Amino acid sequence: MTDLERLAELIFPNITETIEDLEKRYPERNLPEGAIVDRFAPSPTGFLHSGSLFTAMIQWHLALKSKGVFMLRLEDTDTKREVEGSGERLLKELAKFDIVPTEGYFGDHEEGSYGPYVQSKRSSIYNTVIKEMIKRGDAYPAFESEEELNELRKYQEVHKLNPGYYGEFAKSSFLTPAQAIEKIEAGEPYIIRFRSKGSNKNKIHFHDLIKGDVEVTENEQHIVILKSDGLPTYHFAHLCDDHFMRTTHVLRGEEWLSSLPIHIELFTRLGFKLPNYGHLPVIMKNDEGKRRKLSKRLDKEAAVSFFLESGYPKSAILEYLFTLANSNFEEWRLENMDADIRDFTFTFEKFNKDGALFDMDKINDISKERLCRLTKSEFTDMALAYAKEYDSNLLELINRDRAYFESIVNIEREKENPRKDYTKFSDVYEFVKFFYSDKYDELFAQGFEYNESKTKEDIKKVLSKHLESLGLELDEQEWFNNMKEAMHSIGYAVNKKELRDNPDEFIGTIGDASEIIRITLCGRKSSPNLYYVEKILGKDEIERRFNKIIK
Repeated sequence: MTDLERLAELIFPNITETIEDLEKRYPERNLPEGAIVDRFAPSPTGFLHSGSLFTAMIQWHLALKSKGVFMLRLEDTDTKREVEGSGERLLKELAKFDIVPTEGYFGDHEEGSYGPYVQSKRSSIYNTVIKEMIKRGDAYPAFESEEELNELRKYQEVHKLNPGYYGEFAKSSFLTPAQAIEKIEAGEPYIIRFRSKGSNKNKIHFHDLIKGDVEVTENEQHIVILKSDGLPTYHFAHLCDDHFMRTTHVLRGEEWLSSLPIHIELFTRLGFKLPNYGHLPVIMKNDEGKRRKLSKRLDKEAAVSFFLESGYPKSAILEYLFTLANSNFEEWRLENMDADIRDFTFTFEKFNKDGALFDMDKINDISKERLCRLTKSEFTDMALAYAKEYDSNLLELINRDRAYFESIVNIEREKENPRKDYTKFSDVYEFVKFFYSDKYDELFAQGFEYNESKTKEDIKKVLSKHLESLGLELDEQEWFNNMKEAMHSIGYAVNKKELRDNPDEFIGTIGDASEIIRITLCGRKSSPNLYYVEKILGKDEIERRFNKIIK
């Protein structure tokens, strides 16, 4: 047995498998040609970030369209930052957007033949690979203390040298296997580092799926691959996971581009096939004219939970993210307004290469468009699902009389250019509550604000005249003509021109009279089409409301 083999056995006496054994256990996948195997690999350290949803959505869509595999792998090696229950929460929030893994971690269980899918359960895999790396001389134990590493950093800063553990500064790399064995047997603490053979004087030319052809500096750092707590670092764990899970495509944020040389060297030295890497643009925010990354700390929209709690339809959020991903999506959507977005095909050539600005106004516009295209039944189903989780007031109204609620939200919905009254489901209760007698009375108790130019007598006159001939049996145009005639007879001009030409003959315009009626019925100056409001309320309720104001 060589000294390197003795060293490997000393560090990993219980590891009996080899890399060849792992290759047999996790064979190449039997998938159609061109099938993409990708993974969403979050850390259970908090909420689902909007940027993470963006990445997961793209990976899910690419795998779905190629008849491939979309895995969820939980990267829980950062135990200090782990938040209990956040892994399950991430899954639930993804599921709200219909993004469900093909295989992997499912919270209370795992599915698939390439697991475990939780990194903390994969120690034997990592240790098997590291043991073999030590035997080959590609990894070694390093014994420097934290104090020694701090002194090294200070020295490099003072002498303006590249920071890190490399070259002449990688002191433990110069120990012979026998010397390392002696230190371990003496009880000295250690970590395991990768022995890099790179140089920062060399360049690597690499094709990125999204960035295109890029040039990066070769890695020379002797990175840590196994920490003192026995857990691997991200750099090393993702190498083993992606190889043995047979990942074909790794899509991640462009902040990882600087780590690419490390990953290329690790894959190359182990003789593993390098997956296709694509680095996605970071989602930015315009902050007083300056671009910055969307921040968990500063921006409520950075958390996917904000959109769920606000009641944005999942289709609107996904559609917005599609616009950030592929530059040709909006053109496709205009030509396919009612198509399922899953019918769209992502292409790497059309991916946006620069950080896109997160635009809440655009999200609101898309959300209005998606909501107005739902049938009254679809809208109510979604409103009900939202209300059950987030809005007890809305839930009570829907459950009180679903058919009545549907008649309200159906106002000018089933037409070529439907109304866009609703941006999100959290708006619905405040928008519709005036239709309900008890809620109207609560509004009435708070007081209504009419135009200051209108006297009490003006208001009474308009309401009394309108009550004389409601015309609810008429169609919309006839009803409007009927109201115009009635209001004209009590001094309201048909339009502003008539008022301008004859200012002494009129109190105001039909618009002024309509505003009085609208405020009386709805408690506010804006509402859906007044004709349909009156049709839904009915004669008795209209009279009741008018008489409350007249009295």
